[in-house]
Amino acid sequence: MNTTAPIAPMDTPTRWPWQPSFGALGATFRTPCPPTPLAPSHWVGCNPRLLAELGLPADLWQSQEALDALSGNALAEGSAPGATVYSGHQFGVWAGQLGDGRAISLGEINTPVGVQDIQLKGAGPTPYSRRGDGRAVLRSSIREFLASEAMHGLGIATTRALCVTGSPTPVFREERETAAVVTRVAPSFVRFGHFEHFAATGQTEDLRALADHVVQAHFPALQTLQDNARYCGLLQEVTRRTAALMAQWQAVGFCHGVMNTDNMSVLGLTLDYGPFQFMDGFNPEHICNHSDSSGRYAYARQPQVAYWNLFCLGQALMPLIDDQAPALAALETYKALFPQALDLRMRAKLGLSDAQPQDHALVESLLKAMQQDRVDFTVMWRRLSQAVFESAQLAHAFDPVRDLFLHREVFDAWRIQYEARLGSADRRSVGQQMLRTNPKFILRNHLGEMAIQQAKAGDFGMVQALLDVLHAPFDEHPAYEGWAGLAPEWASSIEISCSS
Repeated sequence: MNTTAPIAPMDTPTRWPWQPSFGALGATFRTPCPPTPLAPSHWVGCNPRLLAELGLPADLWQSQEALDALSGNALAEGSAPGATVYSGHQFGVWAGQLGDGRAISLGEINTPVGVQDIQLKGAGPTPYSRRGDGRAVLRSSIREFLASEAMHGLGIATTRALCVTGSPTPVFREERETAAVVTRVAPSFVRFGHFEHFAATGQTEDLRALADHVVQAHFPALQTLQDNARYCGLLQEVTRRTAALMAQWQAVGFCHGVMNTDNMSVLGLTLDYGPFQFMDGFNPEHICNHSDSSGRYAYARQPQVAYWNLFCLGQALMPLIDDQAPALAALETYKALFPQALDLRMRAKLGLSDAQPQDHALVESLLKAMQQDRVDFTVMWRRLSQAVFESAQLAHAFDPVRDLFLHREVFDAWRIQYEARLGSADRRSVGQQMLRTNPKFILRNHLGEMAIQQAKAGDFGMVQALLDVLHAPFDEHPAYEGWAGLAPEWASSIEISCSS
């Protein structure tokens, strides 16, 4: 990413140093498309931490100009709004041409953390809306706003969210709802589907231009390689980042819900928060997307789906690589990279700083016990962390963990193995590290639903409070202790689908 250009003062959008998204790639990749005004509009949630990271003023939210620009009601001077075309596989089936149906990029700005693409989601129809209205509803916009920042707080690669604005304008989904716009931020929103599109249409030179742009902007070390080696290197880097991302998801119990190739980022970012969920009771076969009748995107299948999606990307790059062997070699590294990354993260969750042959079996036996009793994923790991921290002083430190299991004798047997593995390690030191690894707070479905219902009534306080807590999910936050507990019974009735 370019971080060398001078950073201009950015007090309001008219002073932001706008550049077109996709650089100089032009109209083949990006169709000019102004947002459709959504007046009257109002602030729903703002992200002061991201404001500071981007070098934007903390009082931006007091600006009517910013509200208008980030609601799509007025064009920021110098911005170049547009939508991009891509294709993709949806639920394993080739869907043909897709594109930014409800996302409009205003352009890129140069910031202290590099060039960032600023995108409005829900700002009206685009040439790729496929007869849709291009709008987003308040419910889904709040979910994406909070989820993006929750993942960032957990240290997981993700797109970011700057703000949400709302409007009483009606939008019709399963029922009548109100409109909203979420402002998304990322170094790039390039997806696997962008490459699939130009490969499928036979536009090889445009495919090459896109690959060269991604390499130059995000993987400059590859520029010294010859053409086919450069593109194979690109595939290898995307494979590496995707493997790391899948390990991050699995280690926190995150379910994406709709891992189509058009929802996969070439930068290895979590992209497009629709029917996502952080698991409550641990179940590897959990399906968070009510629309996923076949269970293709169940939690346990996510790593394999990512591998399949990478092969789709590899196929799209074949006109540039022109040699199957190195492309397959790059893709096959996933088979080693993902389990290595996941094992590393699971050892960290157990407070194990070194690798031993029995570690994988130790993790698997714990997960099997959790699955048998549908033990709450986040609560168990947090209580285990606290138990290790207190175990040097308290004889019954592990009792709160044990109480989560119906088959307590299974946990007791596992605990004997675990404590033997910890050996003489300083328990307080190990426990402190675990508390910094296993979050206390996640964006549970019922918390998001509570914030949404309050927002629908005009109270946005819980949206902002949740954002603050989720930015620091490993801290105690005693005022919000109730948000760290087990999910209430009614949470299991919440249905989320592709319209979420």
